[in-house]
Amino acid sequence: MMKRFIGVLLVSTACVGAAMAQPPPLADSRESMPAAVQMKSEMSAKAILESAYMAAGGDSFTRPQTLWLKGYNIIRAGDKELLWDKYAMWREYASNKTDAHEANGKVRIEGWTDGKLQLLLSFDGKQTYNQNGLMEDQSANEMWANSFGFGAIRHALDDGWSQKRVADRQIDGEPTYMIELTDPSEKQTLFGIRQSDFAIVYVGFDTPRGWHERRYSHFFEKPDVSWKQAGRVRLFYNGQKANEAVWTDFEVNTVFDEENFVITETPSRPEF
Repeated sequence: MMKRFIGVLLVSTACVGAAMAQPPPLADSRESMPAAVQMKSEMSAKAILESAYMAAGGDSFTRPQTLWLKGYNIIRAGDKELLWDKYAMWREYASNKTDAHEANGKVRIEGWTDGKLQLLLSFDGKQTYNQNGLMEDQSANEMWANSFGFGAIRHALDDGWSQKRVADRQIDGEPTYMIELTDPSEKQTLFGIRQSDFAIVYVGFDTPRGWHERRYSHFFEKPDVSWKQAGRVRLFYNGQKANEAVWTDFEVNTVFDEENFVITETPSRPEF
């Protein structure tokens, strides 16, 4: 009985190995490899972007007034992990954008672990604040260049912007259209749009910390809201994962108090 079992196991293992063996195709069959050749090469960058807009929510995605996100954040340092069990972002968008990576609009970010504040950072449209209030060294505004980038896609078809297709890629194993945007300040931002459903699954751009990439997945929606939100956002710098923001809830076009972006005192507990 044991010999028979071992024999079956060896045969099964051999079958798995055979199934995994995938010798590369000859040159005239190269299109059988995912993303080895351009899919729908006749489709323009503009047409792909327009399809991505519709898949993400249409006009509510391209020209939102505000966005609120709540969830948690997994912070990585080498092989160590720190969990911010409460994490939120408040975002008020500017109506136009001429520099994809310059701070504009307003934003507030909070992170907490077991009721202890880990991060509080805010930009009121002109100045940056942390948990201690207004930051005296306003060169801090430049650090937003490490974070601002995804919003560029909303302005990709605005006057002064250009867009072009570059080589298709696989993002998380899925064939993906890749589009390079150039803003009026001549900065580039690279976006990946999944071919199967036009979901925006990738952004990459240069920052003071190095080459920054984000991968988006676990999309979800809410009833009666024209918005598709990425639930998982993985952030990388120079190829190493820095953190994963996991969003479990969102609100679009909620009115925020202006005081929300001006930090005058350290909060004692999360209020979200």
